[in-house]
Amino acid sequence: MFRKRYYYLLKIQYLGFRYHGWQKQPGVLTVQRMMQRTFQYVLQHTDFKLLAAGRTDAKVSVNETFVELFVDHKPIDLTDFLPLLNKNLPQDIRALYIKETTKDFNIIQHPKIKEYVYLFSHGEKNHPFSAPFMVNSLEKLDIELMQKAARCMEGTHDFVNFTFKPKPETQTIATITCCEIVRNDLYTANFFPEESFLLRVKGGGFKRHQIRLMMGALFDLGEGVMDWPYFEKTLMAQDAVKLTHIAPASGLILHSLDLEE
Repeated sequence: MFRKRYYYLLKIQYLGFRYHGWQKQPGVLTVQRMMQRTFQYVLQHTDFKLLAAGRTDAKVSVNETFVELFVDHKPIDLTDFLPLLNKNLPQDIRALYIKETTKDFNIIQHPKIKEYVYLFSHGEKNHPFSAPFMVNSLEKLDIELMQKAARCMEGTHDFVNFTFKPKPETQTIATITCCEIVRNDLYTANFFPEESFLLRVKGGGFKRHQIRLMMGALFDLGEGVMDWPYFEKTLMAQDAVKLTHIAPASGLILHSLDLEE
């Protein structure tokens, strides 16, 4: 039987603290699983498919990303769909907009620019309410040294040492257009510490755990666990360096995702 398919693009955001990432997995709560349940209820059928612009680790939050929606047989009436969808989504997931697209659009292959931020503080322990958003180091960090190291990560490098379990065919050369540590005034709350910082990283794509491995190295450097010569080696592909400090996922936020024209 001929099947008519309709194509849509959604922009969404979510707090990742209680989810095991985006991708549906058996036995655990994920954002994809929750969204599929909600779409099934709202659409009153299961003839649809969701495809995300990228996966996220457990506990990673997203301020802005895109999901492609394929619906078979009958189009969506977009007039009232978004309010109805948000009414039925859980409190920690929100749809920002939905628009119709075409079968020629491919969310996976379409060029994208991603901006991640990693929120952190140091010194006195944070209020527990900060835990879903920010990581705290009880050690005093050398912020200036961490800022210097972050700037060294900008540009085109072979990030093999920051790639989790790379295979021989894994493409590890990439360009980071922005990598900086600045005071955090982007995300605020009255229970956040008086002073906090963020690592901002921007580029076309990142490998699994890459930014968390970068942040782990920066933490080690700031705490004095790693010295500067060793840090320099991490950016040299010819020097195999095994980085084991993967910074906690809860401080990482996909801040924005731009679909390039």
